[in-house]
Amino acid sequence: MRPKEIKSGVYWVGAIDWDRRLFDALVPLPDGTSYNSYLIKGSEKIALIDTVDPTMEQVLINHLDQLGIEHIDYVVAHHAEQDHAGAIPQVLAKYPQAKVVTTPRCKGMLVDLLMISQEKFITVNDRESLSLGDKTLEFIYTPWVHWPETMSTYLKEEKILFSCDFFGSHLATTDLYATDEGQVYEAAKRYYAEIMMPYRPNIQKNLEKIEDYAIDIIAHAHGPMYDRPEFILKSYHSWVFDAPRNIVVLPYVSMHGSTHEMVKYLVGALAEKGVTVKQFNLSVTDIGKLAIALVDAATIVIGTPTVLAGAHPMVVSAVFLANALRPKLRFASIIGSYGWGGRTVEQLTSMLSNLKIELLEPVFVKGFPKAVDLRALDNLATTIAQKHKEHNFI
Repeated sequence: MRPKEIKSGVYWVGAIDWDRRLFDALVPLPDGTSYNSYLIKGSEKIALIDTVDPTMEQVLINHLDQLGIEHIDYVVAHHAEQDHAGAIPQVLAKYPQAKVVTTPRCKGMLVDLLMISQEKFITVNDRESLSLGDKTLEFIYTPWVHWPETMSTYLKEEKILFSCDFFGSHLATTDLYATDEGQVYEAAKRYYAEIMMPYRPNIQKNLEKIEDYAIDIIAHAHGPMYDRPEFILKSYHSWVFDAPRNIVVLPYVSMHGSTHEMVKYLVGALAEKGVTVKQFNLSVTDIGKLAIALVDAATIVIGTPTVLAGAHPMVVSAVFLANALRPKLRFASIIGSYGWGGRTVEQLTSMLSNLKIELLEPVFVKGFPKAVDLRALDNLATTIAQKHKEHNFI
């Protein structure tokens, strides 16, 4: 890959990571990712917008060399996480005259994480501008997308919003812009679900904050850029502002078939009542797919056997994730089986404390489900369908 010119004097100089399959030792990357860095040549000054992951810092340096860059005045650091900021020390070593431009909070994090000297920083206020000569950068505080120190940068003359993680997608591609919107939509929704969804109220505020800006291009930190910004802006508005839909997410584990039988029966009963179900066997599930499903769901039903008097560990992990992601769920229930006792229902219920949900009557049975247990599942399906209808979930 070589640097790519976006507009006159504005270049993509980042790195594509085709082979990375896990982020933060947690987030699956089925399609790799990219670390987008941008160079802006003004008539008087040159600015680098973000850097790349330390594993690919030489790719960034090579791109700058290919452009013949001998001098950089500013390195704009939107976010202190290493996949954006990790190559700043090497950039500063190559361009010692450069100053790091960032928020006061991000400055503190970069000093702590990367041990950059205090004198290398220029801190900026919200909506403050910086002139590069014929190009002007305006800095916009966009906190909690997804760390507290995050900001974005607006290039006024070219109407480009450099938004860091905001609107990103983990997707390795040679395309400069989002061309296959189906593939990009799923990657962007996965990214939102796994990383942004816990901060939905903050994202609402940040979406409203950028409404006043005329934006021709959204140049974010991961995945292809958007030269049709309305595509991703409309998607984010839906994910963040819209009411939940008529969807039940059903993550489960079954060890000896009892819970699986209950899951099959409940899925059928819900489908007959017009409720969409997204079923996930946690022993083989990509947690990113589960997170995507939670974005729009109105209800979660958790299926588990009993292990050592509690829920199966894979179920515990999934419930922890759902609670941490804070989706728009309105209802929850628990189904499953036990052999001689336990406190599974109490355990899982206590783990949903972040969610503003109504707990529907659990169906937890001893051994294999019998006729009376199947009737209880029918009642649960009826209750869920009625609740969705009452709230006009479509």
